Amino acid sequence: MAEAEKSLVGDHLVDKIRRRRKLAETVSPLPAETRIITVSNQKGGVGKTTTTVNLAAALARRGATVLVIDMDPQGNASTALGVPHRPEITSIYDVLLGDDTIPDALQPTSDHENLWCVPSTINLAGAEIELVSLVAREQRLRTALQTFLAESERKYHYVFIDCPPSLGLLTVNAFVAADEVLIPIQTEYYALEGLSQLLGNIQLIQKHLNPGLRISTILLTMYDARTNLAQEVAGEVRAHFPEQVLSAIVPRSVRISEAPSYGQTVHAYDGASIGALAYLEAAAEIAERGDRGSLPATAGTQHEGKA
Repeated sequence: MAEAEKSLVGDHLVDKIRRRRKLAETVSPLPAETRIITVSNQKGGVGKTTTTVNLAAALARRGATVLVIDMDPQGNASTALGVPHRPEITSIYDVLLGDDTIPDALQPTSDHENLWCVPSTINLAGAEIELVSLVAREQRLRTALQTFLAESERKYHYVFIDCPPSLGLLTVNAFVAADEVLIPIQTEYYALEGLSQLLGNIQLIQKHLNPGLRISTILLTMYDARTNLAQEVAGEVRAHFPEQVLSAIVPRSVRISEAPSYGQTVHAYDGASIGALAYLEAAAEIAERGDRGSLPATAGTQHEGKA
């Protein structure tokens, strides 16, 4: 190995050790009231589900009790948390249709004792049609979740809702049930593509169904520091949303990509990896910030483009 390469590896190692020490010295405050956060981006491939499960797992490791609700028929969040989601399993589908309650569907995860999940099953794929004829179809999740949190003996500090990339009744239910929206944005070409539409849809939800909904957090993902494009995109997003973008950035990482195929979060798969560290830093920042950076849904809707 050339001297320059050795020096670079050494610098990365020193930086990693420094960041871990800083994280170890940081105490993450627990919210007094349950924070209900929907993770959403209508653009696919931005790391939405990956961000949901890894942030939830990171917060659990930092002392919070966390619930993940999988609202995506693909069930990828359930898979990553090691939770069974065969068609015959009681799931969020049964809760939305009113056949069962959240306690009936609730499962512990294989990831951490503080992390719980309400899984999705393939049955959820037909829920969009079945919900159309039901009373209060947009509020089924909110009603079930509020009842559960009020009656649960276990105090949940965070609820993360992973929803499908399309805007249908499942996503609307997720927005109506939440207090906050977290948007993962990949630092690649067309990073802000579709963001204007997403903000417009959130504005409609806020106006007609959930006045308290706010965009609290934007997380930059798939960051490659070696490219000028990634740096330019990160700068552009921060310029548009200075209060909402976390300082922590999730790098492009093989470990993050590999973990779901083993039915694990990156923390369980390789807790020493740089990807796991990035999500722990993001989780600590979310806990420390609260929702103070919340953005009204009407703000920023003019921003659209490649970056």
